[in-house]
Amino acid sequence: MARIVMKFGGTSMAGIERIRSVAARVKREVEAGNEVAVVVSAMAGETDRLVGFCREASSLYDPKEYDVVVAAGEQITSGLLAIALQAAGVQARSWLGWQLPIHTDDAHAKARIGTIETDALLASMAAGEVAVIPGFQGRSEDGRVTTLGRGGSDTSAVAVAAAVKADRCDIYTDVDGVYTTDPRIVPRARKLAKVTYEEMLELASVGAKVLQTRSVGLAMKEQVRVQVLSSFTGEDAPMADTLPGTMIVGEEEIDDVERQLITGIAHDKNEAKITLTSVPDKPGAVAAIFEPLAAANINVDMIIQNIAHNHGSTDVTFTVPSADLARSLEALNQGREAIGFGELVHDTRVAKISVVGVGMRSHAGVASTMFTTLGARGINIQAISTSEIKVSVLIHEDETELAVRVLHTAYGLDAEAAA
Repeated sequence: MARIVMKFGGTSMAGIERIRSVAARVKREVEAGNEVAVVVSAMAGETDRLVGFCREASSLYDPKEYDVVVAAGEQITSGLLAIALQAAGVQARSWLGWQLPIHTDDAHAKARIGTIETDALLASMAAGEVAVIPGFQGRSEDGRVTTLGRGGSDTSAVAVAAAVKADRCDIYTDVDGVYTTDPRIVPRARKLAKVTYEEMLELASVGAKVLQTRSVGLAMKEQVRVQVLSSFTGEDAPMADTLPGTMIVGEEEIDDVERQLITGIAHDKNEAKITLTSVPDKPGAVAAIFEPLAAANINVDMIIQNIAHNHGSTDVTFTVPSADLARSLEALNQGREAIGFGELVHDTRVAKISVVGVGMRSHAGVASTMFTTLGARGINIQAISTSEIKVSVLIHEDETELAVRVLHTAYGLDAEAAA
């Protein structure tokens, strides 16, 4: 017998028929003798609808009341799934975030989970009852409903799995695993059997949208084994433990035979490039640029400081999420006198391409292969950033698909053609 947390995304819960299909899948796990908790997202499109209502009511809405509104989507699906399970002959009950409770900080709309009380939950599961838990929500110390930010149901599922010491956390979504790159761009992309936490964290942070970045970081911290599976494989599909999608695991679970130099290639068009010209070339000048951005909670990624033109000034280029571009420009313009820059130039027609793999630690030439391959196809690199297991470059967005395809081939990631 295993203890399993199953998480179903919005597309899996989009309507009563799909909820019944989820109930049938959960029932199979129960009949196999497993203890099961299920974490659910709101129906596809529902959270956007609720967010829209908040914005219509007031452009300066109270984040605490916003959380009350948007948390309703997951509350509805958790209740509906419990009803569907009961109708299928499975003992089930819903547990809202405040009922367990799931304790979070008070950063409304982007709260972080602290602890989860599990005594009542574990007793219920041990008695054969399926616990249905709404993702994305928790409770602050003052008793208010909180939400974890978009995509937060993945984090909820991993947190519950860690709290109940589950054998694994199965994330059911509209893809059947993690691929070497987006198969819509490269049809010969391969599904990966295993990916390390570090690799998945890098892939998620640079554009792969299979899992929320925070959920992967939490899984790595708590050593929760996570499996990504498709929820659209049909009722007659084998059980999850015999039809694996992609397992997200510790590096020790991947032997040398399975290990690759490069695990995957990700792309992200949600980037904006900002350049400040004629920045004073003196100590503290760069700090003056990034302090107001940090104060506005804007994450800066790639940073380039050019060689001083005349020993008196230099240009500084960096990237931010495109959704934060307007706030970034406002913060920089407000600090213009303190920074002392000349012009403020921005460009949204850029894309970040990243190659990721733990094999980089022990192999030289990964960056060289990337730069040579892109150069051979006439793709200009505008910025570069690296980590121990990642190399990212910024290019023009029109060259995104070409860059992904040629790099996928250059690193030997293409699947063999079907016979």
